[in-house]
Amino acid sequence: MNFSYETDRLILKILDGSSASDILRFYASNRRVFEQCEALRPDNFYTESFQRQVLNQEFNMCIRQTGIRFWVYKKTDPDHVIGTVCFRNIIRHVYQSCETGYKFDQLSWHHGYALEALRKSVQIAFYDLNLHRITAYIMPDNTPSIRLAERAGFKLEGIARKSAMVCGIWEDHAVYSIIRP
Repeated sequence: MNFSYETDRLILKILDGSSASDILRFYASNRRVFEQCEALRPDNFYTESFQRQVLNQEFNMCIRQTGIRFWVYKKTDPDHVIGTVCFRNIIRHVYQSCETGYKFDQLSWHHGYALEALRKSVQIAFYDLNLHRITAYIMPDNTPSIRLAERAGFKLEGIARKSAMVCGIWEDHAVYSIIRP
């Protein structure tokens, strides 16, 4: 597996703690949008030291191939993060599976960047990581995320009732999956 990949318009990179200020800027500028559909954040989330620690942990997970997070950049602006696609809970042996999640800067919405990045990331998961199945848990009222998953080839399997705590409340999630062709 590589630490950097390219599509027609994007660069997908695995980062370490040295990029903490860039990632902090990404989260801070999208705080209002992201916090509506995620877990409550610790008080120090919006600090460089916290982001550096998380990036280093994620880098180590990547080395062990237990989790992979790609940070997405436009080729025309390779110093500005526009999104992220991650694979977490990678399970080997008979499952060869994982869960995925993604989020993109609100200024990059409606340009096809998320679809381009998700499709490339899924290809990497299937053919570089040799995974068989990828699952996405999406809040049922998150229509843009559902459309993105479906356009990337994910199929609805059902509803996981009260499966994740979002903003302090247990929420249902639609379960989508894609299987390696």
